[in-house]
Amino acid sequence: MSNVQANLLYTKEHEWVEKLSDTVVRIGITDFAQDQLGDIVFVELPKVGAAVTANESIGSVESVKTVSDIFCPVSGKVTAVNSTLEGSPELVNNASFGEGWMVEVEISGPEALEGLLSAAEYGSYIGND
Repeated sequence: MSNVQANLLYTKEHEWVEKLSDTVVRIGITDFAQDQLGDIVFVELPKVGAAVTANESIGSVESVKTVSDIFCPVSGKVTAVNSTLEGSPELVNNASFGEGWMVEVEISGPEALEGLLSAAEYGSYIGND
């Protein structure tokens, strides 16, 4: 059973979104996603200042099994990237909801989060019922 944190929002592409303020969110991949990928060996992230669009790829995660795109759940501007992942991509496996976060994005406001899944909805989606 995958860890789903109640205070986060989720996507069907297995990203999580944490609201840091009314205009900034932190994004990562879920425990379910990192478990499916296996041992992560490389993470490619966008540059600070990059414009991102909801549901479009903003980077990739490479594991010993495959390479998967990271899809941005919101539109906005990248304000921070977790540069620690460059040298320690395994943090995504070890702490996907903590030190394994990927980017922070400035959004236009709370309406940018509409359409994301609640923890209960995501848990049902991945079969955590």
